[in-house]
Amino acid sequence: MRKTSSDKSKTGVSRRTLLKGTAAVAGVAAATQLSGGFPTVWSQDIKDLTLRSTGGPWSHFQLLENMANEALDFTVQLTPVGLDEIQKRGLTQTGSSDLFEPAYLQMKFFWPTGKFMPWDTTKLPEWDKVVDLYKGPGKIWPDAWFGQGQNPSTVSYTSGPDGRDFVEPGSTQWLTAHPVLHNADTLGIRPDLIGRPIDSWAELINPEFAGKAALVSFPTIGLMDAATAFEAAGELTYGDKGNMTQEEIDYSVDRLIQLKNDGHWRALWSAFNESVQLMVNGEVVIQSMWSPAVTAVRAQGVPCIYQDLKEGYRSWTTGHVLPNHLEGKMIGAAYDYVTWYHSGPVGAMFARQGYYVVTPENTRKVLPEAEWDFWYEGKPATVDIYDPFGNLMEKPGTIRDGGSYKNRMGRVAIWNSTMDENKYLTKRWAEFIAA
Repeated sequence: MRKTSSDKSKTGVSRRTLLKGTAAVAGVAAATQLSGGFPTVWSQDIKDLTLRSTGGPWSHFQLLENMANEALDFTVQLTPVGLDEIQKRGLTQTGSSDLFEPAYLQMKFFWPTGKFMPWDTTKLPEWDKVVDLYKGPGKIWPDAWFGQGQNPSTVSYTSGPDGRDFVEPGSTQWLTAHPVLHNADTLGIRPDLIGRPIDSWAELINPEFAGKAALVSFPTIGLMDAATAFEAAGELTYGDKGNMTQEEIDYSVDRLIQLKNDGHWRALWSAFNESVQLMVNGEVVIQSMWSPAVTAVRAQGVPCIYQDLKEGYRSWTTGHVLPNHLEGKMIGAAYDYVTWYHSGPVGAMFARQGYYVVTPENTRKVLPEAEWDFWYEGKPATVDIYDPFGNLMEKPGTIRDGGSYKNRMGRVAIWNSTMDENKYLTKRWAEFIAA
């Protein structure tokens, strides 16, 4: 089996060589307090600490935990739970973890509670390498689509160290969350079972695929996928698919119920492992899908394409939030962890899963050029392409689904969002699930 980025040669490093980290920012003293309350510590003072992080199974798995514990001088424990459970634990069991990694669509629930402290960008050595999606422009490139819905920049900043608000992107040094991953989602298809080109979201509701289509069951995401399909089919033009009116919600949910009663939906899945099995077994040929699910299907030798569609992508991002119970050396450990996370090796590992860590400049320093060209530039593979776990995914000559990083993240039609009418949406979605 091919060695993965968990190997010492791939991770590159120890905390001393890569993270001059918090101690280097401060100078010399262990646990010295800098302005803004940021502690700095030497490695021998934190070797007995354990930093606990709770997030989704797409980012919290054993390989990453092993990499962290190899590179850092304290222990990292990763706990994978579903998206709803991240929110539940973060809001009702905040002391159960030292970091949470919610999706940015959940920030309107997390941040106003006052249970979390902001990150100080002046104490983040890699912040200048983070793409402009999370800063003033709200776009990685000047010609990128800003996208409907909740662009990440709009919930990224707060007014001060005690802030509970959201302020103009880039207007302060205080972050509500430190961004972690992003990707552009689309529909997954079984090309061998469909047997013709697919180029539009409208195909999700095509009667041709009745009983062979599936939708993610998370309310906001599932509704936006459906709305994108309805709009692409010419049924309704939405003002903002990421922030629908009650009338738009009613139309969308009523249509979903109609499709369900007509037997269109084979399944409404809640975990990407479910979507994997639906595709592997051939029960479904077109569906909402996430990148690691496509990777997992192909790793089993089953054809699966993450289809580039002319209307663009639905995109998402996640970020680390800092609970208020952290103090002293634990805050230092949290800053060290995210600094290491964004330094390169983790980005290379996640690239092989089809995800993007938000510091691609650092990822490129670690990812071999042939793999960078495949995953980021959209060029044909010149070497065998492996997933993070050493499974062969692609042979030379293959092009990544969706092409380049710029094609995917530059064509975001809509961002995963919390809508103003979220309560109403949740009520209507429950009717759809129960129908």
